[in-house]
Amino acid sequence: MPRSAADLMWAEAVAALARAERLHHDFFRPDRHGWEPPVDVLQTPDELVIMAALPGVRADEVEIVIHDSNLAIVGSRRLPSFLQQARVLRMELPHGRFERRVSIPPGRYEITRRELADGLLVLALRRLP
Repeated sequence: MPRSAADLMWAEAVAALARAERLHHDFFRPDRHGWEPPVDVLQTPDELVIMAALPGVRADEVEIVIHDSNLAIVGSRRLPSFLQQARVLRMELPHGRFERRVSIPPGRYEITRRELADGLLVLALRRLP
């Protein structure tokens, strides 16, 4: 039996609400490790370069851990103190704890460059012999 246009629109609206509810649940789920910054991983002949978008994150709020073939970028993005009492009208930038794990090729590495400027963390890793 063919469905009416209203039935189809209703079904699409219900599906959209279900998707929004899942996204909301996933974003605010208390067992999460926080938000995950986007990363780029590039390889030059000499180094592995990892770039992570960390807008508003201070350098002393970031910890880098290399274990086996994983690199973890862990830290926190805090709301500036002068905004602690502000009324939120819209908040799209994530705040709080973040953790991003990146698989890297097996081996031992040393960090040869670590800089956080203009919201971009740049790490350069050199493989040790």
